[in-house]
Amino acid sequence: MIGLRHGSRQDILAGLLLAAIAVPEQLATARLAGMPAEAGLYAFAAGAIGFAVFGTNRFLSAGADSTIAPIFAGGLAAMGVAGSAHYPGMVALLSVLVGAVLIVAALLRAGWIADLLSVPVVTGVLAGIAVHIVAGQLPVVLGVPDADGSLPDRLLALVHKLPEANPWSAGVGIAVLGAILLTERLAPRVPGALLALLLAAGAGGIWHLEAHGVAMLGALHPATPHPVLPSFGDVYRLVPLALIVAMVCMMQTAAVLRAYPSQPEGPLHVARDFGGIGAGCILSGLIGGFPVNASPPRTAVVVEAGGRSQWACLVAVALSLALLFAGGTLLTFVPHAALGGILIGVACRVFRWRDIVHIGHRGGWEVLAVLVSALLVVVLPIQTGMILGVVFSLLHGFTIVARPHCAELQRAPGSTVWWPPQGENSEREPGVLVFATAAPLNFTNASYIRGQLRDAVERAETPVHLVVIEASGMIDIDYTGGTMLCGLIAFLRERGIDVALARLSAEPAQRQAERLGVLGALGPNHVFRSVEDAIRALRRG
Repeated sequence: MIGLRHGSRQDILAGLLLAAIAVPEQLATARLAGMPAEAGLYAFAAGAIGFAVFGTNRFLSAGADSTIAPIFAGGLAAMGVAGSAHYPGMVALLSVLVGAVLIVAALLRAGWIADLLSVPVVTGVLAGIAVHIVAGQLPVVLGVPDADGSLPDRLLALVHKLPEANPWSAGVGIAVLGAILLTERLAPRVPGALLALLLAAGAGGIWHLEAHGVAMLGALHPATPHPVLPSFGDVYRLVPLALIVAMVCMMQTAAVLRAYPSQPEGPLHVARDFGGIGAGCILSGLIGGFPVNASPPRTAVVVEAGGRSQWACLVAVALSLALLFAGGTLLTFVPHAALGGILIGVACRVFRWRDIVHIGHRGGWEVLAVLVSALLVVVLPIQTGMILGVVFSLLHGFTIVARPHCAELQRAPGSTVWWPPQGENSEREPGVLVFATAAPLNFTNASYIRGQLRDAVERAETPVHLVVIEASGMIDIDYTGGTMLCGLIAFLRERGIDVALARLSAEPAQRQAERLGVLGALGPNHVFRSVEDAIRALRRG
């Protein structure tokens, strides 16, 4: 449990600002999830309470999240339950399943799961989700019906319906979006979304926008939250979707924890905080809500406003519920287009264009990972694109290990340091080949590394009589890799080429090399702490 005893005036002030930011966002996200607007505030309450009790981070804000809402809404739509009487029950069951997955991950201390996706792939997936959000809200803003089908089909249908757009609705949506973007740039501490929402509601009432064809939110209908026991008959259908949503929750939670740790130099309890988010999901599902997630922008608000503990989030929850139960009718004249404008503003934050530009400048070809991941999520059903994005990320990591960088090292001038070639000034030792690979030696790359080494021997300008394998990057050796290395040593020695091992510094690799017979195949006095020692000891004449 997080230090709930440490409530303070700073927490109250931070809670006030957080509520101003969270209320319009939670109402809009509930629409994105296909749920009643008030469900967003219940999800916010459940997420905050669950994390405050079971999480560890002092600042993290949990609640309805626009990143996961289109994922599970799209997944449930693909199952054919969107808009049906069974939809709320399916969403509640999904929330419980997501929470269960997160709690299991916490019990297994599986914080490392969040690292399975590379930053470029995550950036691309979020960009694709942002496109889905915008595509889903443009019909709302323009006041035209949304089309069915894939996202490209829906965008094409929207283009055809542009002449039918309602200018009043479009004006409201564009004005709200403009107000949000302007306040974020000029006055980040000002709750631009809340102010824009209130102004839109005032305009809706004063100018009777409903008479101009602008759809209104209507009064909220707060019912006291009561336990809901979802039907578990559809568990098997929902498990794959729950795993996808839980993976995104893990990624985003880990990112928030790293960006806003409780103590700058303190430990991160990533796995335990998965459990805090999981508890919020279960609580939300049991009161008829939907899955919750950690929120980077709302957490930033708590930190920047001087919040000191989870009391800030609980104060925001109290204010949100007070608005729901005491002032729900105030939202009667809120146009749907205003909520659509808020969500498009959220999508602009989710689409991390600065990160994409930075990856393009610094990451080289990895920008392709951003583009491929985004296209997968945009072109395919969103849950399918997410799965393929995860697969693509894992394949990317697998490829780095399976096809590692291999290099023939040369001596740096005037030193005993052996390094990749640094131009014409690098020194060679006649008859000696120093070979390095930057990867563990295992079944995925053993044949490749053997081929690279044999090719290097064949390409040598002078006949090679000594091969020194610089093994500082060889952090582990499996059975296949060890067997290959023993065979390679025998192959080279049959051709009159001696073999030595240098800088095998990783203890697991040392143990494996001895257990698998690699050290025995090398023979005595053929393992060295440096390349230079090996050359001095084994160099001919």
